[in-house]
Amino acid sequence: MQEHFLIIMAGGIGTRFWPISRSSNPKQFHDVLGVGKTMLQQTAERYAGIIPQENIYVVTSEEFADLVQTQLPYLKSDQILKEPQRRNTAPCIAYAAYKIGKKHPNATLVVAPADHVILKEETFRTKISHAIETAQGNSLVTLGILPTRPDTGYGYIQFQTGDKEAKNVKTFTEKPHLELAQAFLESGDYVWNAGIFVFTIPTFKRELEKNLARLAEQFDEGESVYYTTEENDFIRKVYAVCKSISVDNGIMEKAQDVKVILADIGWSDLGTWKSMYEIHEKDDNQNVITGNVLTYDSQNCIIRTPSDKLVVIQGLNNFIVAEHEDALMICPKDQEQEVKKFVEAATNIDKRFS
Repeated sequence: MQEHFLIIMAGGIGTRFWPISRSSNPKQFHDVLGVGKTMLQQTAERYAGIIPQENIYVVTSEEFADLVQTQLPYLKSDQILKEPQRRNTAPCIAYAAYKIGKKHPNATLVVAPADHVILKEETFRTKISHAIETAQGNSLVTLGILPTRPDTGYGYIQFQTGDKEAKNVKTFTEKPHLELAQAFLESGDYVWNAGIFVFTIPTFKRELEKNLARLAEQFDEGESVYYTTEENDFIRKVYAVCKSISVDNGIMEKAQDVKVILADIGWSDLGTWKSMYEIHEKDDNQNVITGNVLTYDSQNCIIRTPSDKLVVIQGLNNFIVAEHEDALMICPKDQEQEVKKFVEAATNIDKRFS
């Protein structure tokens, strides 16, 4: 029986979700939804019954390795892959694929970000199981989310229509402008790219060697050191010189045999405060509130404050109010793109705020 492995990508810093998400403690390590589990923990548990815990690998920054170990204590040290630098998703996946491939050369890999929300988990398990089965045919497989709006912040996948559940992919498009996104939505043959990929190790290596040959060579050279004390030093040397590129741009967009499984799974990448607002239940005034908060004449706000502090808000409409530890942000929801500017300014004041 062919083994299945989960690769969780947990190295991002989630700047747009500041001040909750900080460079020292990003959003994937927080209980963002208020369910008693962090996003990383929810991601790992989502695959229960499909992938055993001993087959879960987390790729993260060196600085976050202890957070991963604390939140997923059943992981052995070999299951936490520490990146010395951020090099986007292609090197991240290549590292995991070549390491796992040393012991399990024909394994199937499921690659998933640590910071996405999936509300319909039973439906998701059905879809991911079908994706694993489809990947046995040497295809690269991804999940496509049925779009609900012409969102310009997501990548889009165009598929060939037909009766089969796993549909052939025609094109990938990154973050289109609004008019193009509207046209995609109206066409009916585009879905959002969820960034969840499934493939066998031989299939991935084949495409990596074809499209990113130097990257394949660099990680293949570590065959003798994976699972040894020399692995970390080897990875530092590779990451110092390897190309920074996404798996979408480097492989998925160029490969000939890519399939997408359409999925309505209650998905959000939770990349912004707006996306968090959209998935939460609202009160009678369309506010999303976490904390000990009293509101008066306030509508359409997302408010997240510490539970040990009483917060009173009067007369706000369409605002973000977010407090975490030593930082408080108050910003109109439609100007949340300014958050990166806030972080840069705050970091200049004191690096603790970054």
